[in-house]
Amino acid sequence: MSRVQLALRVADLDAAVAFYSRLFDTEPAKRRPGYANFAVAEPPLKLVLLEGEAGEPTRMDDLGVEVASTDEVAAATNRLADAGLATRIEDDTTCCYAVQDKVWVTGPGGEPWEVYTVTGDARPDLEGQTDLGLSAVAGDGTCCSPVEPAAEGQVAAACC
Repeated sequence: MSRVQLALRVADLDAAVAFYSRLFDTEPAKRRPGYANFAVAEPPLKLVLLEGEAGEPTRMDDLGVEVASTDEVAAATNRLADAGLATRIEDDTTCCYAVQDKVWVTGPGGEPWEVYTVTGDARPDLEGQTDLGLSAVAGDGTCCSPVEPAAEGQVAAACC
């Protein structure tokens, strides 16, 4: 199983959840404070919604490819490095309420791409809660987006 991931930072998470639930005719697979994700079967898509600042327009946060196993992440890491792309590996990292192994690369326009697998759930006790005060994915851009400038050809620290 592989599917493309699109992470969007949205100003009104409840409105975005309602819209994408109707658009894709499915409810979120995970709903936590400041966060929701959809596992859309057709087209195969992992849609991640991260609560941003009120009044800000929706923006692309990061892109990715979700794969089924850590072995597939390792294979992607090798393939990307062999193709001459600068890679940054994050193993056993917790972000967006999941434990993940991943590799990051940066597209020519500065867009962050990750190839990742989810190895575990984080904070299942928060499922269905929406109190932003409990959020582990702050709207300040510190999760799922670069948090420090990247050197040319390298991706900055990020999570999702």
